[in-house]
Amino acid sequence: MEDILASIKRVIAEEKEIRTSAAAVPAAEQQVPVEEDVLELDDMVAEVEEPVVDLGPPLMEEEVADTSRHALEQLASVAATAPPQPQANPLEEMLRDMLRPVLKEWLDQNLPRIVDEHVKREIHRITGRPV
Repeated sequence: MEDILASIKRVIAEEKEIRTSAAAVPAAEQQVPVEEDVLELDDMVAEVEEPVVDLGPPLMEEEVADTSRHALEQLASVAATAPPQPQANPLEEMLRDMLRPVLKEWLDQNLPRIVDEHVKREIHRITGRPV
């Protein structure tokens, strides 16, 4: 859950950063202080211009994004303070381990028939023809 929230926040922040950097001065035009141990090249290197990406209008208004971001931050803070999930009950774990082979056997025997019946019934419902 926290990973999903972090991912959503990161995407919103990246879009905002792209939009603000597009309006900012390109990095090539900014003055960089020269330090003593900088290697200077004798030959001029042709500068490669980065293509300008037109993102079009924003997908949502800034206030809507801020409202959503605030709600997600609130959810993240509640999720961060939530108590950890309780450890599994040893009895439940033992029962799961015992039932798993029985359930697998039952599914292997019955699931294909059940799926086939439901598919035929749905095809009949959609097409009106018996299968």
